[in-house]
Amino acid sequence: MVSGGDGYYRLMKAPRFPQISLFTFAVLAACSLALQGQTADELIKQGDVHYDRLQAQEALKYYLPAEKLEPENPQLLVRIARQYRHLMTDAGNKDQKLKHGRTAVEYSKRAVALAPNDAEAQLALAISYGKILPLVGSKEQVATSPLIKSAADKVIRLDPKNDLGWHVLGRWHVVLADVGSVKRALAQVAYGKLPTGTSKDAARCFENAIQLNPSRLMHYIELGRAYSQMDRKDEARKMIAKGLAMPATEKDDPETKEKGREILKKL
Repeated sequence: MVSGGDGYYRLMKAPRFPQISLFTFAVLAACSLALQGQTADELIKQGDVHYDRLQAQEALKYYLPAEKLEPENPQLLVRIARQYRHLMTDAGNKDQKLKHGRTAVEYSKRAVALAPNDAEAQLALAISYGKILPLVGSKEQVATSPLIKSAADKVIRLDPKNDLGWHVLGRWHVVLADVGSVKRALAQVAYGKLPTGTSKDAARCFENAIQLNPSRLMHYIELGRAYSQMDRKDEARKMIAKGLAMPATEKDDPETKEKGREILKKL
């Protein structure tokens, strides 16, 4: 949605919540004196150590001061966006999740503005938008959905071998395919036309993602989800079981496995 998928998103289900976190300012205040005199490259390298360990708060202690030195470094902005998405996973309530998610979107938009032909910047934007989708109101969901697809399409155009780009596009299709006709009609009356996705296109995207990178468990579980929508239940069970059997290596893998178990119960 990057450690890869960065969670599941759903349409037309969740209300909007206020923004309340002051995390960014707290990190900068705590670290600015201790990190004085270091170059941006030095700070980024130290942040990367925690990036690889999925330690978002620790990584930001280095990335945010580096941003003050290099505010137009798109690769750094992509890194920062990812940390805020990870903070969403760790957040204790929806208010905090949405605040971190909107921050991730803003950093991603800055990266895209600086490097519009950078696949990783476009990927960060697509995933960040996807992460906030369940937390905003229906009107914003309808407005955001095409932005996710646009960014995902750009990722694949710029880097056809980017498995995460295919994954995000697959999620877009699987989520839109799950929106019922009544809900779609109501959304169109109230907020404008909602894009249409198909389970078949979702499955194709996830199959491509697996071919490009068979080591990500989320590809298999999401492919199982697409197969379940297509009433291919045996194949769905097989894919989800394979994903559940794989070790959790990315930030959202535990959440993805839980969603996979929920799908299995309904098959």
